[in-house]
Amino acid sequence: MKTSILITGVAGFIGYFLTKKLFQKNSDLIIVGIDNLNDYYDTSLKKSRLKQLLTYSNFIFVEGDISNKETIQNLFNKYSFTYVVNLAAQAGVRYSIDHPDTYIQSNIVGFFNLLEACRHHSINHFVFASSSSIYGANKKVPYSTGDKTDCPVSLYAATKKTDELLGYAYSKLYNTPMTGLRFFTVYGPMGRPDMAYFKFTNSLIKGETIDIYNNGDMFRDFTYIDDIVEGIARILFKIPSRDANGVLFKVYNIGNNHPDSLLTFVSILEQKLIKYSLINKEGKKRYLPMQPGDVYQTYADVSDLLSDFNWKPSTTLEDGLEKFVKWYKEYFFDNGNK
Repeated sequence: MKTSILITGVAGFIGYFLTKKLFQKNSDLIIVGIDNLNDYYDTSLKKSRLKQLLTYSNFIFVEGDISNKETIQNLFNKYSFTYVVNLAAQAGVRYSIDHPDTYIQSNIVGFFNLLEACRHHSINHFVFASSSSIYGANKKVPYSTGDKTDCPVSLYAATKKTDELLGYAYSKLYNTPMTGLRFFTVYGPMGRPDMAYFKFTNSLIKGETIDIYNNGDMFRDFTYIDDIVEGIARILFKIPSRDANGVLFKVYNIGNNHPDSLLTFVSILEQKLIKYSLINKEGKKRYLPMQPGDVYQTYADVSDLLSDFNWKPSTTLEDGLEKFVKWYKEYFFDNGNK
């Protein structure tokens, strides 16, 4: 039988690139993708990603919501999945402050439905997206997977911490191999329009003032999308070793291991926008205090990735933003989408 993989949130930023990456590595795979195509951000970008994925003959798309238990049960009954990758989630830290219900349904109820389905079906490995946000108010850097994560500063972070705890318990109880991946500030072409770099680009091109929080004194471990999906693809096919308690569970950071200041990020972005003639000078900036749910710095310790896979993310901010701006110009201007 061919290897069959379920990818949830397949029309999302990471889901789209992961599907392409897996097919590039092995065109004989069968990938079933599920996505509810919600309107948290412009659905045209999700549909554009999906349109490209549907060109693969071994790709099957199901429109549905992982928080619907019957939908998940039917999916697992119909297909014999070898691997499951859960990327479906309600994303965004600030959005969680005013829309908590959405996060509970998608990030906790939906995750639980997948755990239950994996419990009753034999799968090789369940890999799921966690987040660097679970490090919360930690002062120690770089963030290590062995650090305490008991002080989340947003509901989004709390739901991701919940997923890790639920995953560990299910792995312990039902012997299902599981790996959680803590992603650090993912960016790149075809990314999420709600992310800061995408919003900055839109505003700079329109000549609008951009908001710089904490007066620019913030640092992020910006991680390019190609590095994220390369990491997932390597980890997916390696079942974790049992930990000290005999549990088949592991957590990895996937980050660039090099935090850059927000002001450096904006400066490089402006340089690339000028290079591609999308703006002709640096933009106007409004400096504001720290926002609720934000953290001062993110910084990934990726020593586990290095020791287990002899690999770590390596795309520089210069190269990553160059590729993003080049895509942005082609997608929104050269192809007439804007």
